Amino acid sequence: MSTVLKGHGYSVIEASDGQQALRAFETHKDTIDLLLLDVVMPRMNGKVVYDGAQKLAPGVKAIFMSGYTADIIHKKGLREEGVHFISKPIAQHELMKKIRQLLNA
Repeated sequence: MSTVLKGHGYSVIEASDGQQALRAFETHKDTIDLLLLDVVMPRMNGKVVYDGAQKLAPGVKAIFMSGYTADIIHKKGLREEGVHFISKPIAQHELMKKIRQLLNA
């Protein structure tokens, strides 16, 4: 995914787990326009990372993605209004379209 995003001109900060993602966001919050979070991640799930990022930078935009079924997504608290979600696998052009729509909103 990182290679695809970089290939389309985006700067990417990668994290291997949720805790690392939140630490990276805290360090770079002034230069991050969008979070692309997996719903299920090691050490801290995507929703917890997003909630922490919201406290540091209210209004930060995020897209959640997952290959899990809708019932798992609902249990993770992501079926609320305003949450942007994509199912994996996703075609590259669809991902780029979704990112551009959210960044332009």
